[in-house]
Amino acid sequence: MVEAARETADMKTRIYLLPLWLRLWHWANAALIIVLATTGASLHFSDSAFAVVPFARAARLHDIAGVAMVVLYIAFVIANAVTGNWWQYVPKPPGIMERSLRVMRYYAFGIMRGERDPHEPTPDTNFNDMQASAYLVVMYVAMPIVVITGLIFMFPQTAPDRLFGFDGLFPVAVLHYVTGAAVVLFAILHVYLGTLGHTATSQYKTMITGWHEGDLPSGRTSSRRVR
Repeated sequence: MVEAARETADMKTRIYLLPLWLRLWHWANAALIIVLATTGASLHFSDSAFAVVPFARAARLHDIAGVAMVVLYIAFVIANAVTGNWWQYVPKPPGIMERSLRVMRYYAFGIMRGERDPHEPTPDTNFNDMQASAYLVVMYVAMPIVVITGLIFMFPQTAPDRLFGFDGLFPVAVLHYVTGAAVVLFAILHVYLGTLGHTATSQYKTMITGWHEGDLPSGRTSSRRVR
């Protein structure tokens, strides 16, 4: 058992939100996305200024990082299934639309007016409904597409001879590039959204230590303990 929440004098609470395995996966995944994005751009724009890594080296690094990403993603899916963490990526009914509208309003206007975030993370619901929906699509739709198309590229003999009237690898290449670009754009947005916690660095600290510091609702104390 781990002490999960403590009331402090300034009405704050500390919650142990993120286990060590998830934090290690997160930072390793972030590093691999940076390597894959850099080498992928160098491969795709090999004759332009975007080619920051020589073609041959970029191809080798991209393959190595790609294999590491496949292993890491499989480990992520298994760990999520075993620990039950997959439930964090599912918006919780009822009231999904109402809560999503509140969050949208907060991001659009409330945050600039100093309003309180309508969603306070708990061990059972780390994400608000918009975050859960986005992470669900990215981690369980986009990432499998990137992984599968990347493996087909590494083993081109597995690609069909023709697909949609094109050479079999061409549609795979387009799908890999477009989906990979979407994941990179999500990662960039993710970095920005990480600054929208109680302070600009609080969410980054949570991803390092596992502890989330939030507001304690008025008139309440917390002595909850979780496994």
